[in-house]
Amino acid sequence: MNESITTIPFTYLLVVFIPVSIVIGILHAWSLEWKNTIYAVIRMLAQLLLIGYFLTYIFESDSASITVGVMSIMVFAASWIALRTIPDNRWNFYQFALLSILGGGGLTLVLVTQFVLKLSPWFMPRYMIPLAGMIFASSMNGVSLAAERLKAEMDRDVDYFEARGIALRAALIPITNSLFAVGLVSLPGMMTGQILSGISPLIAVRYQIMVMCMIFSAVGLSSSFFLILIKKKMLKWHLG
Repeated sequence: MNESITTIPFTYLLVVFIPVSIVIGILHAWSLEWKNTIYAVIRMLAQLLLIGYFLTYIFESDSASITVGVMSIMVFAASWIALRTIPDNRWNFYQFALLSILGGGGLTLVLVTQFVLKLSPWFMPRYMIPLAGMIFASSMNGVSLAAERLKAEMDRDVDYFEARGIALRAALIPITNSLFAVGLVSLPGMMTGQILSGISPLIAVRYQIMVMCMIFSAVGLSSSFFLILIKKKMLKWHLG
């Protein structure tokens, strides 16, 4: 079966905004943040349209420097966003978040792109940038959850080593739930997209296994590195 993916005209795309409008109407009727939701939807549209054109340019450029530049921005931004759960000492912990995401996420990215996919050239933007985005975003979420839980536990006077274990378990909850649910409750986005584009489900499954393992590894490694690196700062902050 060789079915090509359906191209969605912008006029047809307007249909999906009908239920969106209904939800916004409910928020307005219930005196909730409906204006903020409209802003979020508009921002989503602008960002996705811009990134669509931007990625088209990057994919056509076939430049290693551009690819590395984009990934660098991803890492710096992810490290800053990850620490929004502990805003009081965001700058003090930024270096640890950066090293953790770069270490855990970077190691995972290299293994996946160079030893599993064997990209040629090594920086192939069409693969490297989407995979880097998935990995660094997952690392960011893991570090964010770990930082928030570690601070919360130590504020309750829990010993650092016990708090560290609790924080790592908390960071791994979302991806662990996904491991249990994938294929049974949900068909993840990457697998669904490949199937919709006509790729055999048996091939799509292999890619999804790779994705699930790389996300689990990125979250676990980045969160662990962060919790180890932050030990002295966290103890000093807590005791001070």
